[in-house]
Amino acid sequence: MNTKDIVYIALFAALTAVLGLFPPLTLPVTGVPVTAQSLGPMLAGAILGARRGGLSIVLFLVLVAVGLPLLSGGRGGFGVMIGVTGGFIFGWAVSAFVIGLLIEHFWNDLTVIKATLAIGFGGIVVLYAIGNAWVAVAADISYWQATVGAAPFLIGDAIKVAIAVAACLAVRRSYPLISKTR
Repeated sequence: MNTKDIVYIALFAALTAVLGLFPPLTLPVTGVPVTAQSLGPMLAGAILGARRGGLSIVLFLVLVAVGLPLLSGGRGGFGVMIGVTGGFIFGWAVSAFVIGLLIEHFWNDLTVIKATLAIGFGGIVVLYAIGNAWVAVAADISYWQATVGAAPFLIGDAIKVAIAVAACLAVRRSYPLISKTR
């Protein structure tokens, strides 16, 4: 890892923190807030790739765990991370890594459709699988109830996927930070 990698990792951790400045909208069904912050892992994975994207979110999570109020609504600390939203918060690192792997895999022939599938799979399917399982345990409800309760988030997440796809393809054209590894 070189200095440029460290700068990119720190930059996307900071970007994820900045996205937390948008006020959260908490849905009464699950208690999980709708935030702009889940766009951070999508952008990190899609623009930086698996390793750097995942590490940027891990850095962000470490900063939150030590108490910095970087989560949406000015929340921070390890206690917040093990609450009802913890699965989504921890899932961001996995999500960024999976998105990065898929984008790297498709890099040489990346299209809008492939980018959308990669970011949608990592940013919605993978993230919801982890987050909904955590919500089910933390809220003592069934996985099905947690999944149904998360359905209203899909509209916002689809918009975030579209933003991440546009950003990914624009950066790929003008200043590519990923190279085909396989």
